[in-house]
Amino acid sequence: MNRQSIPLLSPAIGTHRELVAFHFGPAGAASTTGTTGGAQKIYVQASLHADETPAMLTTVLLKRRLLELEQAGALTAEIVLVPVANPVGLGQYVLGQFVGRFDLASGKNFNRHFVQFAKLIADAEHALGADAQENKRIVRALVGAELDRHKPLTEFDSLQLALLKLSFDADVVIDLHCSLEAAMHVYTSEAAWAEFEPLSRYLGAEASLLATDSGAGAFDETHSLLWWTLQQRMPASKPVPTGSIAVTVECRGQRDVSYEVAQQDADALIDYLVWRGAIRGDAKPLPPLLSPATPLAGSEQFYAPVSGILVHCATIGDTIRVGQPLFDIVDPLTDETTTIASQTEGVLYMRRAIRFVTAGAPLGRVTGTRPIRTGVLLGA
Repeated sequence: MNRQSIPLLSPAIGTHRELVAFHFGPAGAASTTGTTGGAQKIYVQASLHADETPAMLTTVLLKRRLLELEQAGALTAEIVLVPVANPVGLGQYVLGQFVGRFDLASGKNFNRHFVQFAKLIADAEHALGADAQENKRIVRALVGAELDRHKPLTEFDSLQLALLKLSFDADVVIDLHCSLEAAMHVYTSEAAWAEFEPLSRYLGAEASLLATDSGAGAFDETHSLLWWTLQQRMPASKPVPTGSIAVTVECRGQRDVSYEVAQQDADALIDYLVWRGAIRGDAKPLPPLLSPATPLAGSEQFYAPVSGILVHCATIGDTIRVGQPLFDIVDPLTDETTTIASQTEGVLYMRRAIRFVTAGAPLGRVTGTRPIRTGVLLGA
């Protein structure tokens, strides 16, 4: 195991933070094929939203297991693990409340608006040739050079840039998060679903949400969207293989912090890496897929039409019917109760942790099979 410390831009005199990455397995093993069983680079990070600690505990247990496997000579891939992907957010407290989702200096969401590589499309059109694997190398070189040209202006910028430099040449990117109150669920692209369906099975995900471009510039899509776009635009004479596939794993809710649950998730990640051929061994039989994948655009999002006391009428992970009540909002002054019911049949996969709401507050989401939303598909 090699421990790497990357200094972030200091925001003020006398302050300093660093991003720490752990490297396992053969260095420089990044695949030119991108297929299971070959030499690969796997990148795993946790808690880019710094207050999402279940993911962080999962990586603690994952790191211990990877060290054992490395010492046993069982790793065939380079695996980069970043247990604390947001040291900036870890230091943000306001009157005792932990604020890890947004940068207090700028108001920016730590997992939004990463550097996009759309302008590299034109460069690639001129540089690519008839050899698919050489084209992969060329595209990765273009991305690496683009990242080297970026000069961060803030600590926030330097964090996002450091994360991309660690991960841009990975074949597989796994971004571990959690929601406020949620069932285990994953987000990935339609193109990558076949390769991440086994991960969803091993994790016991109760929902798998698919979108090629959610419109938010999130970390996972920064890796996958460039390759998908190139594949759509390049002629057959300039074939572009898949360079990176990426998935966001939501490790349930913020309060789901226990050794038992974290070990379950760490074991599932190991099982998936064995399935991919990144770890030597016989892959475990795939568990059943608990729910079929559905479009992210099909998820119904619920908002409070009025203010009041929020009472939950359904449980996380429930299969919801059309017309089923999900939330009551009770006005403590008038005794009036407003009920919000689902217009979609699917799984209640996440909800907010609040129990008193203001008008317009987001409440939760239910999966759906029919796209009903457009534009930016992720919340703030």
